[in-house]
Amino acid sequence: MNNPVTDLKPARIEVVDALRGFAILCIMLVHNMEHFDFAYFPEYLPDWLKAIDQVIWDGIFFLFGGKAYSIFALLFGLTFFIQSNRQAQLGKDFSGRFVWRMLLLFLFSILNAAFYQGDILMLYAILALLLIPVSRLNDRMVLWIAAFLMLQPYEWGRFIYVLLHPGFELPPPVSSAYFAQTHQHLAGDSLLALWKGNLTIGRMAVMNWYWENCRVFQTASLFMMGMWLGRNRKFYVNDQNLAFWKKVLWIAVICFVPLYLLKTQAASFLRDGLHEIFSLVVNSWANFAFTLIWVSLFVLVFQLSWGRSWLGKLIPFGKMSLSNYVIQSILGSFIYFGYGLGLYQYTGALMSILIGILMFIVLRAFSVWYMSCHKHGPLESLWHKATWI
Repeated sequence: MNNPVTDLKPARIEVVDALRGFAILCIMLVHNMEHFDFAYFPEYLPDWLKAIDQVIWDGIFFLFGGKAYSIFALLFGLTFFIQSNRQAQLGKDFSGRFVWRMLLLFLFSILNAAFYQGDILMLYAILALLLIPVSRLNDRMVLWIAAFLMLQPYEWGRFIYVLLHPGFELPPPVSSAYFAQTHQHLAGDSLLALWKGNLTIGRMAVMNWYWENCRVFQTASLFMMGMWLGRNRKFYVNDQNLAFWKKVLWIAVICFVPLYLLKTQAASFLRDGLHEIFSLVVNSWANFAFTLIWVSLFVLVFQLSWGRSWLGKLIPFGKMSLSNYVIQSILGSFIYFGYGLGLYQYTGALMSILIGILMFIVLRAFSVWYMSCHKHGPLESLWHKATWI
């Protein structure tokens, strides 16, 4: 097992809080544009507005789709390291307490999933348990395991099987059949029916979607990379770390371009069945590369005076990331679903993004006020107290 890092400062790393706030903001924009997993395109809108909506839809997904959650996962692994390392410095093993902490997160995920079926916390609570055995390995082994998971071994196994069996046809995604059944409880006027539908059909749809879209292996890999970044103190400010993030930025940019082109052109050089699998894998790699672009850019800009001035405004919002993630699900469900205002019927991408921006402004103001009076956000405080009960 690695020795604990004994010279970490006890103070919070502000760039991490700000980056976490940025991730939640991006997640919020994507969720609003998707009507919180109830994608619906109003047909009565004029053609010029539909054209704008399409541009916004494509742009938001290009910039943030699959990237914001990846940033969140990376920081989740970093947080695990910080907490476990502090306990190691006190001569305590954090493993048992972390299992209990993930059980608590699982309970939070049920609350969140009742309002928003696309909840990611449940997947985090399950996959995070892999960090316990991996944390006992050295840095090199951690990176090797993370790289192996990022390669998507299961999908490559499917690719080889389809390649060796030309007549084989891929079955339709299991998640599609479940998603087709979610319209009734999302559009319905009953809150109880929404909770029941989200926690049954909705959960089956989303968890299968995560598996079918390479999110399981990728998320586990990002957890481990975040832990590695924590071990090596890469979010602390010094010349060596700035050089590290500049190098990461250039490598990520160089890798993203060919990966994106490969994803978009896969159908032109691979037959049916093969290009679907290949595109999924390459898309997960492209999203990872873009994630590194976002993270490295954010860290580098945060070191500039003007960057810290602007990005620092996200710190209170990021400190309350769990609370804001759950609150935006509750607000979003009321705004868009049938039991509430039912705005899914009337809002295209442009209007939904404006609603998302307004939601962010309100929640950030709430975060600034709340954090001026408390050490932790409301759910963060409950989670912290229950963890150490």
